[in-house]
Order: sequence, then C-alpha cells, then structure tokens
Amino acid sequence: MLEFPRWKVWLIGIVVATGVLLSIPSLIASTALASHWPRWLPSYKINLGLDLAGGSHLLFEADAADMQKQRVQQMQDSVETELRHDPAIEVGDMSTAGGKLSFLVRDPTQVDAAVERMRTLTKPVALTGNRDWDVQVVDSTRIVLTPTPTGTAQAMKDAMSVARDVVRKRIDPGGTREITVQTEGNNRVLVEVPGIDNPDELKKLVGQTARLEFKLVDLSANPADVKAGHAPPGSEVAPMADGSGAIAVKRRVMVSGDQITKAQPSFDENGRPDIALTFDSTGARRFGRTTQENVGKPFAIILDGKVLSYPTIEGPILGGSAQITGNFTVQSAHDLAVSLQSGRLPVKLNVIEERSIGPDLGTDSIHKGAIASAVSIIAVVIFMLVTYGRFGVYANIALVVNAFLILGVMAMFNATLTLPGIAGFILTIGAAVDANVLINERIREEIRRGRRMLDAVETGYREAMRAIFDANVTHVISASIMAYFGSGPVRGFAVVLLIGVVTSVFTAVYFTRMLVALWIRRARPRMLHI
Repeated sequence: MLEFPRWKVWLIGIVVATGVLLSIPSLIASTALASHWPRWLPSYKINLGLDLAGGSHLLFEADAADMQKQRVQQMQDSVETELRHDPAIEVGDMSTAGGKLSFLVRDPTQVDAAVERMRTLTKPVALTGNRDWDVQVVDSTRIVLTPTPTGTAQAMKDAMSVARDVVRKRIDPGGTREITVQTEGNNRVLVEVPGIDNPDELKKLVGQTARLEFKLVDLSANPADVKAGHAPPGSEVAPMADGSGAIAVKRRVMVSGDQITKAQPSFDENGRPDIALTFDSTGARRFGRTTQENVGKPFAIILDGKVLSYPTIEGPILGGSAQITGNFTVQSAHDLAVSLQSGRLPVKLNVIEERSIGPDLGTDSIHKGAIASAVSIIAVVIFMLVTYGRFGVYANIALVVNAFLILGVMAMFNATLTLPGIAGFILTIGAAVDANVLINERIREEIRRGRRMLDAVETGYREAMRAIFDANVTHVISASIMAYFGSGPVRGFAVVLLIGVVTSVFTAVYFTRMLVALWIRRARPRMLHI
C-alpha cells in the first residue's frame, strides 16, 4: 500500500487538474468572471438543452404526394434522355397522370427494345428482391412505368436521411450550435433549437425546399392560354413569385440547384440584394452551352415552382457563375443563399407541431436542480463523515472531484445538459460513494478478522475492486444501450449517467487509494479508526 509510485501520483493529479480546469468555464459562464477567463486556457462549455435554455420545438412531416410527383418527373427526364440517344425508338403522347409515367411507342416493332431500355432505368431495392419501378406494356404499344411500394418506401427513407442533413446545415452551417435534428418514424423530422423563442424564421428557413431550376421561357405560348393555365406541349405554366401573373416555361431543366457549389448573398450594379452562384463543372458546362445557344431569349429562374425572374440572355455566360435577381431584402437574400448552399430538400416538409419554450421555465429548472444537487451532496457528505471518519473525508473529496470531472468531460465533448441530465447527475452523486462504502466496509471486515493495518487496507481495496467493477459494468451496459437507442431526454440522462459511472470508479478506486497511501506513508498510524 505504501508503494504508490510517483508516476501514478502525477498521472492522477494531472487527470484531476485537467477535469477541474475544463469544468470552470461552464460554472462561471453566466457570471462576471467569464470575461476574465484567460484566452489561452481551454474554454469548453456545456450547452443547455431546450428544457433549460428555452427555444423552439418543431416537428416536420414529409409531403408524400410531393415526393411522388418528383419521382415521376425525374423518371420522365431520365426516359427522355435515354430515348434521345436512340432515334430508332419514336415515342409520343407522354403522360404523368395518376402518379405513373406512360408513353406511346409509334413503331410496334420497337416496343420490346423500348421496354428493355426502360428496365435499365429501374433499380433493385435492397433486401427485397423487387425493383423501384414496374415496367408494363398496355394496349400493345403503350409502356407504363409505375412506382412500386417497396421503391416508394426506400425513396422516402433515403429522402428523410438527406433532409435531416440538409436541415442541420441550414440551421447550423458552421456546426457550432447545439441543436437537435433527428428523424422520427418513416416520414418526420424533429428540430429543436435552444435559444430561439420565435419559430417563424426557423420554419421559413427549414420549410423552404430550395429547388432551384433554370428553364427557357416558351415564347410560342399564347398569353391568353397561359392566363387560363394552359401551356403548349412540352411546356408548363409557372406562376411568378411576386404574384404578378404567370409565364410558360419549357419542362426541360437546363441547369438545377444540385449543380451549385457555392451560393452567397451579394449586390447588383444598382445596389440591390441578389445571390451569386457558382456551378460545378457539369453545371458550368450546361449553363454556358445553354446561354450560348439562346442569346436574346429569356431564361426563367424558378425557385420551388415559382419564377423569381426571367432575364434575357444578352450573351454567353461561360465562367461557371450566375446571379439570381428578384425582389430580395438583405435578410431574404441571406436566407436563400444559406438554403441553396446547404442543398435542396429532397421532399417538401410541412410543420405539423410547433412549441416555443421560454427561458423562465429553464431558469426555474436549473434553480431547483441546483438545490437538489446541493441537498444530495450535503446529505452524502454528512453520512460519510459520521460513518467512516477520515476515510469518509477522503470519500467526500473524491465526490467533489467526481462532480468536477463529470462537468469537465461533458464540456470537452460539447455535450448538452438537459433536465433529465441533471437527474442523471444527481443520481450519479448518490451512487458515486457506493464504491467507497464497499471498500471501507471490506477494510473494517479485514480488521475484525485480525489483519494488520496495512494488510487490511491493501486487501480491502483489492477485494472490493472486483465487486465495484462488476456492479459498474452493468451500469455501463444499460447506460450505453439507452444512449444508443434512446433520443432526447433518454439519451441526455444516459450520457450523464455513463460519464458519471466512469468518473466515479476512477475517483473511488484510484484517487482515494492515492490519498490513503500518501496519508499512511506520512503519518504511519498504528491503528485505523474506521
């Protein structure tokens, strides 16, 4: 017991000092001392969750009809591109009615070839043995492509995964805010942002699909027909974003927002806000070719199905960049740039639930949590002092160190503290002395058996360590399962509990043993009063 190596003393001391140092910025965050904290020292802080800091809670649901419409439109584009490379297959009367894509093959001898072409556009759905589209021949010359249920389900799953990432990028483009963005079920996304009381801006930012398209304006369309909602074959009617009317545009997308690599707010030559775009190599090539072949014609800039503007192409634009003009304010230009930069939502999201939580509730929760923590600590400290004397003092010192280590680890990982997390913290404090109770009781038992003092202490720590590790392994397993499968409050509780279990074992087994070893080495007592 006396042979406690100096390197262990230094190692334990460094760990404890680091934990205390990391926890201080979180403890002084809301005080005047925060401004005096040296910049060269670590300044990790624990974030407060929605239930403590207040904020906005939004639940979005995917628009299944919108996703189905997109899938049919994308398949139509793929079919047109595929058949364009095979002039021998002539088609006509293409329709997207009823959520299906159908077209007529003019030459009956080319039907089989067209079917084979269409089947190459479908994909197998993993682990089902089915494909995402069903290809059939109706009335001997009409080919119908129908989305399969398994394909639709897989498309929704993929879309929600992408939507979750896009939403996170829009809300937190720098990755520095502690937000919650997670999928719920098959078609919902939960968004929780602490510190935001008004969810309107959040809804506007998240709910915007940001589906940007560049299409040619159909100059052959009759204005009267367009006003009535009719467009020539191969075109469609697109309303103006400012509500001033509608125009006819070609269905074919010349360049899309998927080919944007950079979007940022800027100002035009007249000082009006706009958005500057930079395309990738494919987008730059298509944009340059389109503008080169259509000089003097209007080019519609369409966002989420509405025309922002349709400027005339004055000359080829070959630099891979463009500007979006419209009736923007500085804020709306910034928000649109963020949406375009983060990528478009693969499916439209509709708000089905929203809640705003004020900071008053969180302040009250923190206050009551602090009182509960203080009461629990004081009760445990008094119990250990009365029951174990000097060894109880060491256990209490380890208890305080354990609290600092928990806060330090949470701050280092930029964890979020929620109300269930406070409950986990209080539970950890109560359970942290379990190991010291086992050790001290085992030492008492060895002394009653007549062992010498040093042998009793050494045996007590060695034998109790087995029970301590066995008990805490079960805690780690259960907390890990809750942290992995749980979400929100359950995960917050589990994370704090998991950190607390690890730090409590370190302080109870190693830190207190070091204190006891140093005391025995210095005082060399003949008897133990425990």
